[in-house]
Amino acid sequence: MKKFSFPLDTVLDYKQQILDSLKIEHGAILAQVRRQEAVLAKVQSEYEITNAELREKERNGLTIAGALIYEIGLRALEEDITRETAKLEELRLQELQKREQLVASKIDTTSLERLREQKLDSYNKAVQKSQEQFIDELITATRSNGTNPSIIM
Repeated sequence: MKKFSFPLDTVLDYKQQILDSLKIEHGAILAQVRRQEAVLAKVQSEYEITNAELREKERNGLTIAGALIYEIGLRALEEDITRETAKLEELRLQELQKREQLVASKIDTTSLERLREQKLDSYNKAVQKSQEQFIDELITATRSNGTNPSIIM
């Protein structure tokens, strides 16, 4: 019997390459999300520290000019927080879209792999049946010739 070949092997290889590529891209976007979360946390921490300093200095006495400097700094940090939050949300949206592509690709690849496994199982069963049929024919032929089948095998 001829060797097993799956006609969709090239398609399966292509789908696997796409899946691998999407996994890499998804991982890169996840890394960007984590970095952006760290940047946002840092800016929020700076805001909290600056705000705490302002409150402490207000209790101990602060000039109007000093208070204005702190207020301007806090507004700038608020704008930074808003900007960094928007970046983070955009990255999370990209990550979600990439994850959906990854899931769709995984489904395609898995269905082709299952189809290949089914075809391979059918092939293996046909090979086994062919071998059993050959053995049966050999035994039948040796019996009809009157020879001992254990000697031939």
